Amino acid sequence: QIHLVESGGGLVQPGGSLRLSCAASGIIVSSNSMGWYRQAPGKERELVATMSRRGTEVYVDPVKGRFTISRDNAKNTVYLQMNSLKPEDTAVYYCKAVTASLDNYWGQGTQVTVSS
Repeated sequence: QIHLVESGGGLVQPGGSLRLSCAASGIIVSSNSMGWYRQAPGKERELVATMSRRGTEVYVDPVKGRFTISRDNAKNTVYLQMNSLKPEDTAVYYCKAVTASLDNYWGQGTQVTVSS
């Protein structure tokens, strides 16, 4: 079975930082496309960042220069380093894996709240 478990969310003040983790089991993160998505209250889930199997990183414009996606192959974990956080970054953040056969797997999400 494939499981993705996110952690690292919490309450942070504007301008602060958080690092989210996505621990994978049942798949190898370096062999699949991995991504971070977020869903704010009353809004649809949206893409934040992705990393391809080859390590190519893609970011949406609102987070460019502030967020960084990375992976630790030894720990089979994907990370999202979030700096200069803004209130509009408040959302539930989800990890997603897309396999070579285009099957999608999601984690349960972790809440990020940016507020003073």
